[in-house]
Amino acid sequence: MFDRLPGDTGLFDFDDVADQLLEQGISLSPAEVHGCLVGLLAAGHDPEPGAGLNALNQALDLDLHGALADEVMQLYAHCNAALVDDVFDFSPLLPDESHELAVRTASLADWCRGFLTGFARTVAASGTGGETLPGDSTEILRDFAAMAQASADEHDEDDDEAEEAYFALVEYLRVAAVNVFLDTRGRQDDRERSLKGKPDALH
Repeated sequence: MFDRLPGDTGLFDFDDVADQLLEQGISLSPAEVHGCLVGLLAAGHDPEPGAGLNALNQALDLDLHGALADEVMQLYAHCNAALVDDVFDFSPLLPDESHELAVRTASLADWCRGFLTGFARTVAASGTGGETLPGDSTEILRDFAAMAQASADEHDEDDDEAEEAYFALVEYLRVAAVNVFLDTRGRQDDRERSLKGKPDALH
């Protein structure tokens, strides 16, 4: 259900991306890669695809190349489009329901870990680390940090309650990531308006 971005062309299948990462000797989950891309954007990083790829490589200590690098740049562009879309169709890249709950839960934790890494890298690079985060972002980041430690409990794989809990976490993650993105963009817009309103110190 959540293994594709809504409206995409099917390029971003979780298992396919995992295979491509392994072909380049990378054991990271596609969820962590996607989370990092979203974290970069949510903190206000340049939405240009090449800038996203470079930041991802630095944040996760990677050297993606070839077709995978091209696909990651497409994925970054899709992430940005989904985050700004009024239709609100953003979804995290996670394994589908053919995977066991333990695998999906671990991937959810990987996604949150990647988001926090990408977010922190952008904040550090922008020099805004000392600023108070806007809106509910501080609380959301705390929640993501807790979710990054998530693991499947001792419920049966077929346990309906465990499945419902998992999907509730995914839905929260989906909404919360968009909220952080919008909060940051709102702060950036306010800063730009403030700067435009200041008299030129040189005149």
